Amino acid sequence: MKLLEVRNLKTYFNTSKGQAKAVDGVSFDLDYGQCMGLVGESGCGKSTTALSICRLLPKEGFIEGGEIVLEGVNYTELSEEEMQKHRWEDVSIIFQGAMNAFNPVKKVGWQIAEACILHDNMTKAQAWERAGDLFERVGIARERITQYPHEFSGGMKQRAMIAMALACNPKLIIGDEPTTALDVMIQAQILELLEELRKELNMGMLLITHDLSILSETCDKIAVMYAGKIMEMGTVSDIFQRPAHPYTKKLLACFPNIDSEERKIPDGIAGYPPVLVDPPKGCRFCPRCSLAEELCGREAPEMIQIGEEHFV
Repeated sequence: MKLLEVRNLKTYFNTSKGQAKAVDGVSFDLDYGQCMGLVGESGCGKSTTALSICRLLPKEGFIEGGEIVLEGVNYTELSEEEMQKHRWEDVSIIFQGAMNAFNPVKKVGWQIAEACILHDNMTKAQAWERAGDLFERVGIARERITQYPHEFSGGMKQRAMIAMALACNPKLIIGDEPTTALDVMIQAQILELLEELRKELNMGMLLITHDLSILSETCDKIAVMYAGKIMEMGTVSDIFQRPAHPYTKKLLACFPNIDSEERKIPDGIAGYPPVLVDPPKGCRFCPRCSLAEELCGREAPEMIQIGEEHFV
């Protein structure tokens, strides 16, 4: 049995201009202990996919259709009360911007202990002990559990956020831009920590980012999103060495090649992503694609398999 199965997920938002199709027919699987990267430009639906899995959408958002099945339980069929039992225990999320994720007037350790008391029926003493253990696991001194968020650096807050996500031993962790606003050295440490924890605890992990370069040594497979749809999905070697979709190729071309003899700034992708209230009728990348044909503007291409685990 797969750990996570997402089937034809559609998540829409009600806006003043109409319904925005933020996620429009997304499907993927995730095995136990596997890490999948979800990559694409800002606004392509990555974070909305994560919030949909956790059922944490803002009031304007709703799941229009599809299935989210974690360990055989279809989250789209659960009430909010039922879903609360699954958050933290089965799925947890590391939000982007840990700087603002903690309550500034509560001790960091207590914010982790609260989850243990609520979901694992621990006593207050047991929960504090658990918070200390989690701090040590993510590389923070145990005695700092009594400190407040303003006493932590950015990297330490991010580590504390990972400790919070691990509080109830979830089967799946979603990292939504977990290295945002951190310097390169701290980014590397956070990604290394997540990799160690994933292997040690056999957790599934969904790592969301707009930066392809951080996924090459962290993920087993990658899904490339654009305008609410998955354009291409495959193993890391498929995406980096055998990219098939024009959008994937353009994304990869945005990063400088340090092995190339040419020393030039890479080209960006011309144009802008479409407005999702009224997306293009055909391929959503068509208006920005240099290879587009007349057919591309009329018919949306079907996802086909071009390798053992490679879909485009």
